[in-house]
Amino acid sequence: MRFPRPPFRIDPRPALGLAGLLVFFLLASAPLGAVLARDGGVPDEAGLIRLARKADALAEQVVTHGKVVGLAIAIVHEDRVLLQRGHGVVKVGSREQVDADTVFRLASLSKAFAGTLAGLLVREGALRWDTRVVDPLPSFRLGRPGAAQRVTLRDILSHQVGLPFHALDRDLEADEPYPVLAGKLADAPLTCEPGQCYAYQNIAFSLVGDMVFAATGDFYTHQVERRIFHPLRMRTATFGREALESSRRWARPHVRGRRGWVAVRPKDTYYRIPPAAGINASIADLARWMIAQNGGAPDVLPADLLAELQRPLVRTPNELQRGGWRRARLRDAHYATGWRVFDYAGHKLVFHAGAVQGYRGMIGLLPEARFGIALLWNCESSKPSGLMPEVLDRFLGLPERDWTGLARVPDRRRTR
Repeated sequence: MRFPRPPFRIDPRPALGLAGLLVFFLLASAPLGAVLARDGGVPDEAGLIRLARKADALAEQVVTHGKVVGLAIAIVHEDRVLLQRGHGVVKVGSREQVDADTVFRLASLSKAFAGTLAGLLVREGALRWDTRVVDPLPSFRLGRPGAAQRVTLRDILSHQVGLPFHALDRDLEADEPYPVLAGKLADAPLTCEPGQCYAYQNIAFSLVGDMVFAATGDFYTHQVERRIFHPLRMRTATFGREALESSRRWARPHVRGRRGWVAVRPKDTYYRIPPAAGINASIADLARWMIAQNGGAPDVLPADLLAELQRPLVRTPNELQRGGWRRARLRDAHYATGWRVFDYAGHKLVFHAGAVQGYRGMIGLLPEARFGIALLWNCESSKPSGLMPEVLDRFLGLPERDWTGLARVPDRRRTR
């Protein structure tokens, strides 16, 4: 299939002219504060170059000193890629290096694609945000009389169904098929009326796939491919375990063993709910996705759609109580439509994280500055999660903090 011409420019290297290259080398040893914008706003060109270089060095240190198997990082600003690169290996004991085209599981980063597809169908009139689930899916039931009749498309995509957190996830992990689990939602207790409280879901969230099929007569996965992957030229993006394992280059998942990381085969379980956790992709494709979500592909994702998808819908105060950078930087937290929306030290941060066995991922966007960072890694380490706030702090000119914990490593290599 021939892909249409992209509505933005993708460059795996910082877009530097001769002057930019001179600045890059002249600033190689300059303190970070010297290259940020003086007014505390967006870094200038020299600052962006320095930021990308610092981020790449930090990523390498996380892999080397944090004992991470493999990691890929991408940073974008406006319509260009400042950095997309891999560090480490695809499998313990292998010499195959992670690069920008290495495919990882996205886990719950998939949820933003579900929200975006739903938004595209709403724009076409095939669905409405207030479409009741029972209209296309009359067999849908919840455990309280009349509750199912009040659940809307928007409620599903913002986790306001009224169910307990992660309802039936353990049953999914015990290999129960999705259609059975969707039926068992009728037996799950409700903690509130639909639309009145937030509780994160995977099974209930994936009802959007059934609604898409009812509205279009086509499978959810095909609709995402046709409306998102193909027009954005996301050439490594796929659904499911077989597609992951058929990728030209893919990162194996790793779990902790007695003597370190052990490679395992990807589990099928969460692949059975594609809207919630079914996508595979490389960091190069996530760079394209971030540019589009920041307004760089208006022919595919119009500005009014993005504003709707990233509009806060329900507060998630539990996010403010989590440790590390969330506790220190977040002033408020909401869920939108497939995205989390944070007040990050006074700046709007559109965010999501993902985790399944052996894989982790994070994506963060500053839509007002059209800046984004994404991370994918293939082991169950928490070390890489500190990379995102370190990069965001540097971009925003905030006081630097050692969010990765690498400053406490005695032999840490200092960035030059």
